[in-house]
Amino acid sequence: MLRSLRPSALVIGASAMLALPAAFAAERPQVIASFSILADMVENVGGEHVDVMSLVDPDSDTHVYSPSPGDARALADADLVVFNGLRFEGWMERLIDSSDYAGPRVVASEGVDELGYPGHAPDQAHGHDDTPDEHGHDDHGHDHDDDDHGHDEHGDEGHDDHAQDDHDHGDRDPHAWQDLAMAQVYVVNIRDGLIEADPANEIAYNENAERYLNEIEATEEEIRELLTEIPDSTSVITGHDSFGYFSNAYGLRFLSPVGLSSEAEPSAADMARLIDVIREQNVQALFHENMTSPAIINQLAEETGLPIAGTLYADALAAEGEASTYLGMMRHNAKTLHDALAEPGHDDDGDDDHGHDHDDGHGHDEDNHGHSH
Repeated sequence: MLRSLRPSALVIGASAMLALPAAFAAERPQVIASFSILADMVENVGGEHVDVMSLVDPDSDTHVYSPSPGDARALADADLVVFNGLRFEGWMERLIDSSDYAGPRVVASEGVDELGYPGHAPDQAHGHDDTPDEHGHDDHGHDHDDDDHGHDEHGDEGHDDHAQDDHDHGDRDPHAWQDLAMAQVYVVNIRDGLIEADPANEIAYNENAERYLNEIEATEEEIRELLTEIPDSTSVITGHDSFGYFSNAYGLRFLSPVGLSSEAEPSAADMARLIDVIREQNVQALFHENMTSPAIINQLAEETGLPIAGTLYADALAAEGEASTYLGMMRHNAKTLHDALAEPGHDDDGDDDHGHDHDDGHGHDEDNHGHSH
């Protein structure tokens, strides 16, 4: 009898072993990120322990996105939801409500040094130089204590007014990831959210986050080195006003014919004023954005004779290539700006002229980023 049972036992045992990987895969936390940049950050921190889905695809516009019933079903089955906050995804709260999702949420921007957006007219610089002291990065003070990043109250951050239009950003600029120092805040928030959703893999999330934070710091050094060759007086023209944090951190001045939302349309008077500013400030080049219509920039190029020097990535990753990851996107933007605007031999002595020194307060040792339970 033992001999007759042995083959069956082996088959059952082998079948069980084959089923193990699928069972383990099914147990990985399902994380929903609102758009591609956040999804890439989650993948870097979560690694092999998470499955990540981005609601808004690469090269797509979060500003004008309309969630589908499938998105609501995906949220209902999720273990963690990650979104930017600061009214960037005006549709997110209603999607969460319609899905009956009740799990942990991460508002990735919670704790950043917010930049105000007072609604500049096109004849004003959108470089946010009107508020440098208020948002200076030497005050970052990235103390990431658990009290600062509790996720049980995140759902109310910046979304208490549901009467607001889905694409109304209010008076705050939501594009904080365009400053790599602010991206470090995002990473810590994501790490803490993953640990809350999946405490069994806390060690891995801490290690992955630490590695990623170091990569962010290295990328920022590379970007600052590139941008020192661009004169401080340089102005950059893009499709919509999404580079305020980049400007505040790295010293370039950005102008846009529209405001924070990519769906805004400039009036003829706005365009005329911007053309005047382009000529007055001796703007050297124009830039497309990957997820906005090129029509406005093309019109400016026709009317001013300026070249279109490349494509910048603001609100979405590329589907492929260097800009298909967050850090690759930031390097691509810096290289594109450098190649179009740098003056050979130009090098500002000291980084103070190009934004703010992040060396203090951003050491990422275990004591600063450990997460204990």
